[in-house]
Amino acid sequence: MNAKTATLAYLDAAQDILERIRTTQVATIEAAAEICAHSIANDALVHLFGTGHSRMFVEEMFPRHGSFPGFHSMVELSLTFHNQVVGSNGQRQAMFLEKVEGLGKVIMRNFVMTPPDSMIIFSNSGVNEVVVEVALEAKARNLPLIAVVSLDHCLASRPRHSCGKRLPDLADVTIDTCTPAGDAMVKLEGLADAVGPGSTIGAATVTNALKCRIAEKLTALGKPPLVLSSSYFLGAEAAAERFDRCYDEYRDRVKRVYG
Repeated sequence: MNAKTATLAYLDAAQDILERIRTTQVATIEAAAEICAHSIANDALVHLFGTGHSRMFVEEMFPRHGSFPGFHSMVELSLTFHNQVVGSNGQRQAMFLEKVEGLGKVIMRNFVMTPPDSMIIFSNSGVNEVVVEVALEAKARNLPLIAVVSLDHCLASRPRHSCGKRLPDLADVTIDTCTPAGDAMVKLEGLADAVGPGSTIGAATVTNALKCRIAEKLTALGKPPLVLSSSYFLGAEAAAERFDRCYDEYRDRVKRVYG
């Protein structure tokens, strides 16, 4: 398979993910949006957590242009700082830590979370100890829990946490990223291993579709969100002012979490 055909093979696989999300996940996105809109409309927070590459979707939800306050990003550098790869703060350490039982409980001990807060946990596999433990702690605090996972991958993986549960077992709503098990999607002639992960496509699509529906619901409730918007739409001066207002609102919303 030449480079051009591999490019098209990946684009076709990515399109398959988008189509599967469209045809199978609208109802789960709707249920998740209802939970999140209820939290934000009541001046509470949607807490976001992910380890490894799943930190991308925490940051995709907020702060990005076209995003808005109401979400609380929880990103542990020890579990997500992959650019070093080896040496100090290397990826071996991060991959080891996300399998350490007890760490999730320690992380959650740092935050004050109470209903009507809710939580979204992003995890391609949905089985590593830290994400399951964070989910257990969220449920212990009576928070509605949304899982964003690849169900193909998750259900093909054995539970790792001693409770014997996977992330979807604990979630009130599970959104499937529709990413195939194993993540990599393109097989090449002469290369034993598939290349081209699809989880970024699926999880980013779900994240932004969910964000849009939450904004729509908040607007329908008469509580339109304060959107972090580009100077392309607002002009430089108004965009800078909006930036400050969004970040001020974020600060005001999250300060009680550190109680």
